[in-house]
Parts: sequence; structure tokens; C-alpha cells
Amino acid sequence: MTPALILATDLDGTFLGGSDDARRQLYRTIDARRDDVLLIFVTGRDLPFIRDLCGDGDVPFPDYVIGDVGTTIATGRGLEPLEALEADIAAAWNDRGEEVRGMLAGQPGLRLQPTPFRYRVSYDYVPDAFDHSLLPKIEAAGFDVLISADRFLDVLPPGVAKGPTLLRLIDHLALDRDRVLVAGDTLNDLSLFETGLQGVAVGNSEPALKQRLEDHETVYHSRGFGAAGILEAIESLKLLPEGVP
Repeated sequence: MTPALILATDLDGTFLGGSDDARRQLYRTIDARRDDVLLIFVTGRDLPFIRDLCGDGDVPFPDYVIGDVGTTIATGRGLEPLEALEADIAAAWNDRGEEVRGMLAGQPGLRLQPTPFRYRVSYDYVPDAFDHSLLPKIEAAGFDVLISADRFLDVLPPGVAKGPTLLRLIDHLALDRDRVLVAGDTLNDLSLFETGLQGVAVGNSEPALKQRLEDHETVYHSRGFGAAGILEAIESLKLLPEGVP
């Protein structure tokens, strides 16, 4: 049976954003209505970060995690990767991390992130220093490139991002797409909104994301920042029986 609300949310700036009071209210709402809410983190963060984040019990533990900008899918208290769902991602990546690192070695405006991601290569990014003529060359080599918040550059397997991976998980679980609310705040969340699922761009979303979403009729633009924006959307769209406590 599909829960009343399937919340598929970005973390930084979104589920973890906003005031302390708003975060507490959102987390209490989820904990109190856990039979009605299925929680999916859809994030650029990796699984160790999620384990540490939820380890003290202050942040609700997710039912599923789509991590590493859509290249990881995991579940359970151990956050074990779902290999059956990751198989297509692994095949699309084809163990080409070293090729990407070699292609971009020494490039101004890029600093390789030290985390050994399995199916992506990620950089801290300085827009003014980076040679943007490299982008079509990376794509021509068979990769997707994602720039977000004017701070991060991710090289990903072709066709893999937060949105497509979320749809793969929803279909695998036979969930009702009409009960899904996606939430985000930066361009690396754009693919979530491009799924056509109901979404909330929280009030602190980066201007570039707001601009790209101007004509998306399924996107609610909240006034509230971070967690407050998610609560506002849940209430306005009437996604929980009896409303938000």
C-alpha cells in the first residue's frame, strides 16, 4: 500500500535547511506519522555521511537513500546498496573514473573532491577560473556534466541523475507517483522537478533553479526556507491526512 506522502528530498539547504524550529517541526511530523510517510533522501552526499547524520536520532532515518547525485541507491538501517537497481548505473559508468580524472587533471578552477565515489567524479568548482570550453569535450567523451550552486562540478554516467534514479526506485517499489513530493534548492535538483512529479522549490533556492522552473506547473514555490518550505508545501497540497500537526 502506497503511503499518503512519499517525500523525496534533497538534504543541504532543503531537508537540513531553514530554522531550528522548522526542522524540529518537520522531523517531529515525520516521526509521528511514519505509517503515512515514506522518506527518501535524494542527495549529493554519500552513505557514510547519511549514517553519521542520522546516528544520534535527531534527524529521521530514511527508508531509502539516493545518494551521490543519483548514482547510489540504498536502503535499510545499514544503508546497503541495492545492486539490482544500481546495475544499469554501474554499466553506464563502466569504471571510467580514472579516465575522467586524467582528462581534467591540473585544470584551473577544479579541485578534486577526496571521497572515492563509485560511479562519479566530483570537483569543487570556481566558475571564473574554469575553462568552460571543456564541457562539450567531456560530454563528447560520453559523460554528463552537472554544475550546481556555482560551487560543484560532477561528472556522471550518461543519463544518470537524481530524477531518473528516483523514478527507477518508485517504479521498482510500485509506488503511486501522485503521492510523491520532491524537494530541492539547487540545480543538481533540477532533474527531480523534470520528472513531472509534484515538487517544492524551497524559498532559499538558487536563482538559476528558480529561473529554470518558471514554467513547471507541477512545482510549488514556497516562501519558507528549507524545512519550512517543505512543511508549507505538504500543507498547501494537502499531502497528509489531517494535515501537519
